Amino acid sequence: MELDFSPALAGWHELAMGALVTVEVTLAALVLSCLLGILIGLARVNSKRRLVYTAANTYVVFIRGTPLLVQLFILYYGLPYFGIMLPAFVCGVLGMGCYSAAYVSEIVRGAVISVDRGQMEAARSMGMSARQAMRLVVLPQALVRMVPPLANEFISLIKNSALVSLVTIHDVMHEGQKIISVSYRSLEIYLAIALIYLVLTSATMLLLRKVEDRLRAGGMVQ
Repeated sequence: MELDFSPALAGWHELAMGALVTVEVTLAALVLSCLLGILIGLARVNSKRRLVYTAANTYVVFIRGTPLLVQLFILYYGLPYFGIMLPAFVCGVLGMGCYSAAYVSEIVRGAVISVDRGQMEAARSMGMSARQAMRLVVLPQALVRMVPPLANEFISLIKNSALVSLVTIHDVMHEGQKIISVSYRSLEIYLAIALIYLVLTSATMLLLRKVEDRLRAGGMVQ
């Protein structure tokens, strides 16, 4: 059997627009995952309220213990049972963002714990409150240690975005399946989609590597 990539070439515009949607969903989910992940991570490290600590731990256990696809289906197909109708794009961003936030929180927690406790004690001895010491002394050191593991999580987020096509978001996977439905050239189209994801993840890895190199040059990452 000979490969025929003409359907992929003919549908390049649709694939490109789908790739743009993939980037939009991923970036929005990335912002959500970072904001939520930092809050949850800090709650698991510093919260003195047992209810907050327990809620944060329960969230992480549930999210990490269930598939992303199931979580997307709960948002898209389950919420309407309660009269909550969210656009597919919003469901995709919420699902991916909340899923990734559980892993980001683990990265945040690990980075904060890795900072020597003497740093906090020294800051407190200088008259800082615990909150000030965390914000001005501990977190800056922890943030730069998060870069390598966060890079891996961001790459995973891009690849996981392929699942949002199952909740009718017109991402690159969804557009590719539309081309397959009329051309019946599934292998060629999926190879083209794989190439698009490879470009997206490679560009992201290159960008994050430059960020890490810049931090290393400044002596911020050991």
